[in-house]
This record gives sequence, C-alpha cells and structure tokens, in this order.
Amino acid sequence: MTQHILDTTASTNPAIGGNPDARDVEERLASGFILLDKPAGPTSHQLASWARDLFGLERLGHGGTLDPFATGVLPLMAGKAMKVTKKILTHKKTYICVFRFATLPDQSRLAEVMRQLTGRVYNVPPEVSAVKVQVRTRKIFTFENIEIKGNDMIARVHCEAGTYIRTMARDLGLLLDMKVQLKELRRETSGVFNLEDCITMQELADAVWLWKECDKPEALLRIIHPIEKILLDLPTATVKDSAAAALAHGAPLLRPGLINIQSGVKAGKEIMIQTLKGEAVGIVTLTLNTDEIATINEGEVARPNMVLLDEGLYPRRWKSPE
Repeated sequence: MTQHILDTTASTNPAIGGNPDARDVEERLASGFILLDKPAGPTSHQLASWARDLFGLERLGHGGTLDPFATGVLPLMAGKAMKVTKKILTHKKTYICVFRFATLPDQSRLAEVMRQLTGRVYNVPPEVSAVKVQVRTRKIFTFENIEIKGNDMIARVHCEAGTYIRTMARDLGLLLDMKVQLKELRRETSGVFNLEDCITMQELADAVWLWKECDKPEALLRIIHPIEKILLDLPTATVKDSAAAALAHGAPLLRPGLINIQSGVKAGKEIMIQTLKGEAVGIVTLTLNTDEIATINEGEVARPNMVLLDEGLYPRRWKSPE
C-alpha cells in the first residue's frame, strides 16, 4: 500500500523511547507476546498459567483456545499485549485435520461434499464447547484433501476465526451418511503467524532458566516478540512525538501531528499509529478517509480506541487549562 507523505522535516527525540526490537526482556514482558506450539494434553489455559508462573507475572493470557487434544499455534499475550487479544481471536486460521470415516467413502462423493462445506456455511458450536450453542455461519476459504490413508483423510482447512472443526467432522458425517470422527487437529497458522514462528514449552522453560540463572537473555529476546508485530496487518500512520504524547493521554489525532498515512483507507476503519521509531502508540478509528486527510492542514482526523504507549513516555507539549 502507498503512503501519503505529509511532513518531510519531522524528527524524533533519540533520548526518548526506542526501536521495539531493541527492548529488553522486562520491556517485552510489559508489552509483548510469545508464539507457542501447543502440545496435546494440557488446555490452553493451563499452558498460559505455566508460562505466567515461569516468569512470575501476575497477568499473561492466550489468544485463541485450542482443545486439549489439539496442537499448534497458540499466542501467549503479556502485559499490554493482552489488550489486543480480541484482535488475535479474529485472525483467519489454517488447520491440518485427520478425519476418520466409518468406511472409506466414494472419492467423487467426498469431493462433492467437501465443496458443499466450502464458502459461507452454518457452523454451530459443539455442545462440549465453552461458548453458547447457537446457529451461526463461518467462512471456509478452502477445504483441501491432502491424502487418504486407510479410512483416514488428512485435510487442510483455511477458515474464518471461530470455526469449529469438530462441527465440520459432524457435517461431513451427516452428508456422507456415516460416522466421521476428528482424530487429530493441528493449527498451522493464525493470521500472519505459522508453526515456523513457534517454540515449545520446553524451549520456553530453558530460555527462562538461561535468563534468570545465567543472565543470558538472548534466547528470550528471540522468543518474546514486541507488540508491534501483532499489528502488522493493520494500515498504519506515523506521528510526531508531540502527537504520540497527546494520543497516549487519550486525545484525538489532529492533522498537524501526522507525518505519513496509508492511502485508500476509508473513514470508520481502524489504523495503527506509530512513532518515527516504530513504537505502537495505539489503534485509532478514522473520522475521515485517508485520501481526504492528505488534502487538509487542520482538524481532527481520528479518535483513539486503544492506547498502547505508556502515558508518560513522551513529554506533553500542551498546557493544561487554568
């Protein structure tokens, strides 16, 4: 996406803040996330609890529950990153699934049924799920047969967030007129994150031990990612230090504070605001189209709906009313 360059002379105070990749372990735990390759057995909540105890943190959560038998990409959110957990939950997901058929179905009939279960489909949560069972739809982008082994089909499902693969197994069975079980489930991707980005719980424990007992933080610095990497899929705008300070206090974004902004984004959409150092200031909702913003010099252009920058990091440049 192209950017509207609105100010070519702005600079940032090098003595304040810093590049997100230069943060130490404590700073990352205050606003960062870990990508875990969840093993089969424990619940997502248990893994988050174990990680919280490892670090000695009061708060650490997970983004996107996986059933105990399931494995794969599980983000763990620390500090201010917990504010964007809802955003993680809306990421598109990809799963590798093993479906077991009572008897091997006719291949052409199976392909037809898989086409029926692609697109916008009803996806009612199973009764064992933690959410209220109600009629709803989800988008299945692709449902791919990778391999048939005996009575098992290995498949890949790329789907909208909140899709229940157990429900897909049940619907496969209803349409094929036979029992179909979901035998294995592995989350391959969550948004832009994939299994190659993940570490195991043992690797996390080893890295924490090296940090605490040997004063070697290097492994944890590779494992704990700054919050900015969660927000990579949002349109962006860069602001001056003074605007960053104002936004951190909950003020609206004014046109003079902008340095650049992504083009082609409509009013009402969310964008991520960053400093010249790449720090996430927060997420704002546009009150004007970004192409219109590029044509004006004054006025309010967006309102904050989530502040991520520490309130006192950048000094205030305005006077309080008497």
